[in-house]
Amino acid sequence: MAVENFVQPTIPRFDGHYDHWSMLMENFLRSKEYWHVVESRVTESEQGVVMIDTQKAELEALKLKDLKAMNYLFQAIDRATLETILCKDTSKQIWDSIKRKHQGNTRLKCVEL
Repeated sequence: MAVENFVQPTIPRFDGHYDHWSMLMENFLRSKEYWHVVESRVTESEQGVVMIDTQKAELEALKLKDLKAMNYLFQAIDRATLETILCKDTSKQIWDSIKRKHQGNTRLKCVEL
């Protein structure tokens, strides 16, 4: 029986270059099957709406994937960036916040060159 050496992919660290990091991080999250929770919002059902057990299980599974995606995002950013997103509750909110803050910087650098 052959033994395969599996190397855990490294989480891309955010270094201030949003476009490069976002491409690597999106690919990483896609490989973990968490990207869909970054693209869409995981929300609770409206009050008063009755959910069947399968819907509850699906929502709980999505929440867990969102938490895992958030964990990877937290590991990818430095403390200063982390402090700017502490009030964000979902991976989508975190992603969008980092994108708003840093994507423009890359575009500006391209224009200046």
